[in-house]
Amino acid sequence: MAMFSYEFMQRAFWAGGLIGIIAPLIGVYLMLRRQVLMADTLSHVSLAGVALGSVLHVNPAITGFVVAVVGGLVIEQLRSSYRTYSELPVAIIMTSGLALAIVLMSLNQNLSKSFSSYLFGSIVAVSNLQLLLIAGVAVVGLLYFILLRRPLYNLTFDEETAKISGVRVSLLSFSFAVLTGMTVAAAMPVVGVLLVSALMVLPASLSLRVASGFAAAIAVSVGTGLTGVFCGLTASYYINTPPGGTIALILLFFLLITIATQKLIQIKNRRSIHKPFKKRSKLTL
Repeated sequence: MAMFSYEFMQRAFWAGGLIGIIAPLIGVYLMLRRQVLMADTLSHVSLAGVALGSVLHVNPAITGFVVAVVGGLVIEQLRSSYRTYSELPVAIIMTSGLALAIVLMSLNQNLSKSFSSYLFGSIVAVSNLQLLLIAGVAVVGLLYFILLRRPLYNLTFDEETAKISGVRVSLLSFSFAVLTGMTVAAAMPVVGVLLVSALMVLPASLSLRVASGFAAAIAVSVGTGLTGVFCGLTASYYINTPPGGTIALILLFFLLITIATQKLIQIKNRRSIHKPFKKRSKLTL
């Protein structure tokens, strides 16, 4: 294809493919742990990190990465302090991150010119440094899930049982929060800060509706994420739209089609069940 003759498109597809694997994988765990809003919260925090980097004249990708990781640690610490109100840490960090981003943006008047690429994603925004960062996060994430798959499985479905069986719950939860923050920050150049949570939540939402088991849910989520990313990047190149919004809309389309198909199958099955009873009732009359 002609678009692959451009180096920036090659970087965009490499970055999108790597994020399309690790982000939906994390999304399945986030949904099962009832922590879906964590991704959205960390995206707001990383937005503050991007603004901080611009104000300090440091690479925004690096500062966004560091601040997102710190945000994940703070959320997990607050979650352990507010166990009864588990949604409260998310609200605290989300509003704090957004407020900090707004204040920092006001300190740099030239920030708005390049800020849209971080908000909505940009095909040309993926630099070699960001691609290396994304590759590093993907490798670390895959090793993390491979080596800790059994403790993570126990932690996801029953935290108390995991603790009794010897799993270091606090340490594992903190490490998972760090990995989530790293992934959110790494995904910024491809899908943008405001829509990075869509790449985690939408494929996971689809997979949990159709998959018959945990391993199948992960496979479907990753497959859906990769398909959505590649289709979105291709459409974004040809129709000149922001890649983040395009990818999110395509993933939403996949989810809606899946839900509609399931509803139609349910209706058809109900009708097929009731048909023999109708014929039998006519015969008896």
